[in-house]
Amino acid sequence: MSHVSNQPLTTASSAEAAPGLLLNEIDSRVVRIRPSATPLDQISRMGGSRRAGAMKVEYYSVETRPVDAVILSCDAPQNAGEPYSITVTPATLFEASETFMVPSVKDAQGSPAVFYVIERNKTTNRLTVVHANAGEGASPLVLAKGTQIVRMGRAATELDVQTAQFQALPSKNWNQCQIFKAQIEESTLHRLSNKEVGWTFSDQEEVAVIDMRLGIEKNFLFGSRAVISDPVKGEDVSLTGGIWNQTDLTLTYNADEKADDLAMRLVREAFRNTSGSRRKILLAGGDLIDKLNRQELTRVATSTDTVTRWGIDFTEICSKFGRLYVVHSEIFDQCGRAADGMVIDPEYVTKYSFIPMQAERLDLKRSGQRNTDAIVITEASCLVLRYPKTHMRVVAA
Repeated sequence: MSHVSNQPLTTASSAEAAPGLLLNEIDSRVVRIRPSATPLDQISRMGGSRRAGAMKVEYYSVETRPVDAVILSCDAPQNAGEPYSITVTPATLFEASETFMVPSVKDAQGSPAVFYVIERNKTTNRLTVVHANAGEGASPLVLAKGTQIVRMGRAATELDVQTAQFQALPSKNWNQCQIFKAQIEESTLHRLSNKEVGWTFSDQEEVAVIDMRLGIEKNFLFGSRAVISDPVKGEDVSLTGGIWNQTDLTLTYNADEKADDLAMRLVREAFRNTSGSRRKILLAGGDLIDKLNRQELTRVATSTDTVTRWGIDFTEICSKFGRLYVVHSEIFDQCGRAADGMVIDPEYVTKYSFIPMQAERLDLKRSGQRNTDAIVITEASCLVLRYPKTHMRVVAA
């Protein structure tokens, strides 16, 4: 906590005591410049960024514990009521006192089989389990290799005061900031000349910022993390990694898939098995948008409503899974991915800024270089996905 004593609180003292507290003037202007052209940069900029102490940014992410596993082998007992010996993957998902369900295997009453874990061999990772809802005299079940099982709750005895420990350790990852720049110059004679339209130096700044943001958007989406050496300048150049490769979840669709089926599959996969928010964003290329526009109005999912968030107009796909805000991203078209898209959870997209966007006026006249007015706009930043499984790529087969 910082305090300012014996002087009034000014913007200068505030910026010195609490950097980043006041919204940068240029940043507040930037978010009003063609927000729909760069939706990812717009969302990350309006959501606020974290100050980075170095160009390299290290961060941690935690995933939720898996809910399902697959049987690798099973030794069934000879007689009913005796324990089974099974191995599953992931091997360490189950401990003693866990219960799990086998959805595809039914008992005599037609209900999915439920098992109780007696113990797990720490050396072989084999589980000793008993069939919990087996009827009296029922024959042992066949649990084939590849059968999916679903983890349920733990079941303790009356005298139990402890249970198997569970810790969720965050995984460490990193990205690096990239220095983005744009320079605007106007000669003194051009500034003094009469013009047919009211074209000013400020207008040139706006055009430069648009081009700069389009470049930032491409790097934030599809950039490749690297440090390369510029042989001419004799210096290293830092390139940031895009969020496209920061998630492992991918939804693949076929060109002949119906729009309604694709829309429902999209919202189901976007919100299934994640602990993210119930509102997510789909950045989509032109071909994917064209396909989704063919969706018919149904009672299950509608895509006719338009909502405005972060200064961007979205088409909303509303379903019982969640709400998906859809917007066309021209960056996907420009990068040869018109049929692809990406679902992002805005709650778990974090922007790090080593140098917040700022403008610096260059005095090229006094330095004897050129008789121009010049401004350089600079930002060093990167984007990271803190919970990768709440985001998803959408790729055409």
